[in-house]
Amino acid sequence: MKNPLLMMAGLAALATATMVSTGAFAADATQKSINVPAVSMLVVFVVLTLFITWWAAQRTRTTKDFYAAGGNITGFQNGLALAGDYMSAASFLGIAGLVYANGFDGLIYSIGFLVGWPIMLFLLAEKLRNLGKYTFADVASYRLSQIPIRSVAAVSSLIVVAMYLIAQMVGAGKLIEILFGLPYNYAVVIVGVLMILYVTLGGMLATTWVQIIKAVLLLSGATFMALAVLYAFGFDFNAMFAKAIEISPKHDAIMAPGSLIHDPISAISLGLALMFGVAGLPHILMRFFTVTNAKEARKSVFVATGFIGYFYVLTFIIGFGAIIMVSTNPAYLDAAQKLIGGNNMAAIHLSHAIGGNIFLGFISAVAFATILAVVSGLTLAGASAVSHDLYASAFRHGRVDEKTEMRVSRYATITLGILAIFLGIAFEKQNIAFMVGLAFAIAASANFPILFLAIYWKKLTTRGAVMGGLGGLLTAVILVILSKSVWVDVLGYSKAIMPYAYPAIFSMPVAFVFAWFFSITDNSTRAVEERARFHAQYVRSETGIGAEGAAKH
Repeated sequence: MKNPLLMMAGLAALATATMVSTGAFAADATQKSINVPAVSMLVVFVVLTLFITWWAAQRTRTTKDFYAAGGNITGFQNGLALAGDYMSAASFLGIAGLVYANGFDGLIYSIGFLVGWPIMLFLLAEKLRNLGKYTFADVASYRLSQIPIRSVAAVSSLIVVAMYLIAQMVGAGKLIEILFGLPYNYAVVIVGVLMILYVTLGGMLATTWVQIIKAVLLLSGATFMALAVLYAFGFDFNAMFAKAIEISPKHDAIMAPGSLIHDPISAISLGLALMFGVAGLPHILMRFFTVTNAKEARKSVFVATGFIGYFYVLTFIIGFGAIIMVSTNPAYLDAAQKLIGGNNMAAIHLSHAIGGNIFLGFISAVAFATILAVVSGLTLAGASAVSHDLYASAFRHGRVDEKTEMRVSRYATITLGILAIFLGIAFEKQNIAFMVGLAFAIAASANFPILFLAIYWKKLTTRGAVMGGLGGLLTAVILVILSKSVWVDVLGYSKAIMPYAYPAIFSMPVAFVFAWFFSITDNSTRAVEERARFHAQYVRSETGIGAEGAAKH
């Protein structure tokens, strides 16, 4: 393992050096000075995280180490890592950009991203830890047929991961484009290479500690930004909002709902996606298998909810601060009076307005850390779906050694990294919070209904779970393709077939109805046996008896 480690570390150093040198070249070519503090802090973070990856690689020997960090993460550590995994580029850059562009309506994402966590706390956290091993498909297939359930779960997980990755890659590309003067496409490639390095070498242990460090840095930086904005108005929210109304071309409209979500169907659909989507995100669900027992899993959600809720309050203040301090400053606007880098960069420009190049460097490094931490978690979840759910369980029926499974997972990581690069380039113009909203909609439609019913509904059968999962997944994906975000913005057609941006209000009922109908009409011998196994599953889900770490419960 030593030679590959050295080789990969050398590639990382080369990528970092290329990023700096190419950025300097591009900056010279366009007569723009490179932001030395920002570049320096970003390179320091990359070197630090590569060291963590090297440290984790020495301790990653088994599939449990690779997928679940050996199951030795504490509840508080995992809560911070969950917060770090969840407070993504969509949260920091995307929501601030939405508030900057739409005012009050951007708050729907802040609230929506948070309200799913009580569902995780009360309905899923402990039961996931008691029933599962590495992925949520372990839980969904606990008493059902392994191959069909894992296949559907893996496919839906990969689609959710791909949608989520788009948002992170777009945010990273825009960030590096601004900092280094690099073309957007080159920036996306660099992020993809670093992402592949973290996951292939360090697995979940490296990903966890990168997420913890990133969460602390992000919370610290966002707190300082919000306090600086409030300080300028004597910590008077009314004065801040009044100034934003005065400056914004929309005036009073920025404090009224309806500028972002125009109709009740879209509002309800987005709300459903954000509420239940978090309980279907594979990279979030995967984190519950890293702790020692169900009690620590519950503690993880409690800690994560507190940090995440606090952070989303800050993003709202940061968005309004950007309206006041950035939108009228020519230094941050292009020739068309649009924000340089797009609305997603509102928080980055605000950091410069508050603290100059030094604070811009810190926030830029934090934003880059945010993206790398989240894409690492996403890639690991996608790779585990391929190697653990599809290859080891569905194709090989469990007859595979750990070394081979880990090798397949690393190959899958490289493939996902390449796919993420192409998707990031294709969706360059999309708002990243919007793209994550679509990922949530698919997760709420395909993963959550099957996971919830598998845990709580005795009559669910394999046929019902497969038809429900496929029905929700296909409905959500087709409606997303037919909506404006893909049909018009990506494929170039003049008018969208699907009039609403978010599909959850249609696709979630399809999943539940299909699962219900195809289960109650299934009277096969296998279905009878699956229903009979529910009691044993229920006892384990409530007590943890038979689960790893049960003695510590």
